[in-house]
Amino acid sequence: MRVEPQIIRTANFVPDAADFILQQAHKAIAERNEFRIALSGGNTPRPVYARLAAIAYDLPWDLVRITFGDERCVPPDDKESNFRMAWETLLAPAAVPEKSILRMRGEIDPQIAAQEYQEQLDLMAGKRGEPIYTHDLILLGLGDDGHTASLFPGTAALEETTRRVVANFVPRLNAWRLTFTFPLINRARHILFLVGAAKDPKLIERVLQGDRELPAARVDPSAGEVTWIIGE
Repeated sequence: MRVEPQIIRTANFVPDAADFILQQAHKAIAERNEFRIALSGGNTPRPVYARLAAIAYDLPWDLVRITFGDERCVPPDDKESNFRMAWETLLAPAAVPEKSILRMRGEIDPQIAAQEYQEQLDLMAGKRGEPIYTHDLILLGLGDDGHTASLFPGTAALEETTRRVVANFVPRLNAWRLTFTFPLINRARHILFLVGAAKDPKLIERVLQGDRELPAARVDPSAGEVTWIIGE
C-alpha cells in the first residue's frame, strides 16, 4: 500500500527545504538523541545545503550521522563527487565533526566500496538492535529519466531485495555508481524528495501516481512518511 505523500509546492524552495531538514533534525535528536540523514547529490540540493549550514548554528552536529544515498566512482576531490559538493556547501561551512560523516569511497573498487559501506551501516544498526540501519531522513532527487539516488531505469540495482548498498553499472553513462537500494531506502522514517522548478510536471505526476517504470515511484517506505518539496 502506497503512503500518500505530503506535497509542498513553493516559490521559496531553498529556505523551505532547509527549514524542513532542520526541523526533522531537532525532532530526531529530541526523540532519540541522534539524527541520521542521508544526503543526495546533484545540483538541486546544493543551495539547500549552503542555507542549512547558515541556519543550523544551534544544531549539535556531534549527534548527527551523515550518510550518502549514492556516489559517483571518483575520488572525493573530483568535481563530480557528491561528497565534494556536500563538503563545500555544508560539511566544511558548518564545521561538522569528522566522526559524524560516513563517506562512500568512490575512489576504490566499486564492489568493495559498496560492501564496506553496507558493513559500516550494519555495524551502526547493530548497536541499536536494528535489523537494517534506519535513517531519520533520506534526501532524494528526481532525474529526467525518473531515476533517484543511482537507481536508474533498466539497471540491476532496481531488483535488489537483500543488499542495502550496491555498485550499480549504468549503461547510459557507461559508469559505475554506488547506491542505496530500495530495501534500505524504504526503511527510512522519512523521505524528502527535493525537486526544482525546472522539472517536467508530467514526470512528477507519473512518479506520484506510482508508475513503476520510473525508479523514483518505487520509493514507498513501509512505516515511514514521504514529503515532496517542489519548486515553483
